[in-house]
Amino acid sequence: MSEFVKFAHELADASGKVIRKYFRTKMTVEDKADDSPVTVADRQTETVMRKMISEEYPDHDILGEEHGYEPTGSRWKWVLDPIDGTRSFVAGMPIFGTLISLLDEDVPQFGIIDIPILRERWVGIRNKESVFYADQHGGKPQPCNVSGQKIIEQSILYSADPAMFNSLQKPGFDQIAAQVKMTRFGGDCYSYGLLSSGYIDLVVEADLKIHDVMALVPVVENAGGVISDWQGNNSFDDDWDGCLVAAATQELHTQALSLLQNP
Repeated sequence: MSEFVKFAHELADASGKVIRKYFRTKMTVEDKADDSPVTVADRQTETVMRKMISEEYPDHDILGEEHGYEPTGSRWKWVLDPIDGTRSFVAGMPIFGTLISLLDEDVPQFGIIDIPILRERWVGIRNKESVFYADQHGGKPQPCNVSGQKIIEQSILYSADPAMFNSLQKPGFDQIAAQVKMTRFGGDCYSYGLLSSGYIDLVVEADLKIHDVMALVPVVENAGGVISDWQGNNSFDDDWDGCLVAAATQELHTQALSLLQNP
């Protein structure tokens, strides 16, 4: 596994170089079929990573947000989100990230949350403690530990966007937001890194895709946190509805699920 992780760091380094070249420059922003934005930076970043994977591991599957799924029949599948938080990227906000994960028989073995502009990186490897690099791969890794917060009224809640919840989901989110100590919006994948390092306690989101979540799971879980859908399941298979809740502790996770399920 160490060989794969080392290579994933190389993917993150290469993707960051592309992204930094385009950050805060003028470019065309297109709308995809689902109304989400996409730029040349998204597409070029994924293209670079796909090329590297295909050259190093030609028999591995690749699933990416911008260029879809390339199956080979392998047990190994790379899941890529070149820019998680394209709206932040377009707006010049540096808290978007690149998500990289490797699945073995659809189970994430490790995940990387790379924040290319801030040069911060979280890495979670199955059955190993998650670590944080303050200067991406060049910095000394620091162990990640969640906050340990167990009481929802004392919690800091993050979510990417209040508009991501539909009419059936919003009452549950609003109920949680009404009880926590503080609610903030924005961050996309950055929020899950902050949760893993103990700065925030809870993340609740909806309307996500497989490429949005697979890298997050090993980072959060191996920092001591809990991550699941709104029913408490963490398989994230083809039937997943795109809803996600991550919490610092099992106790906090249970409270959040109760509010989401009984708005």
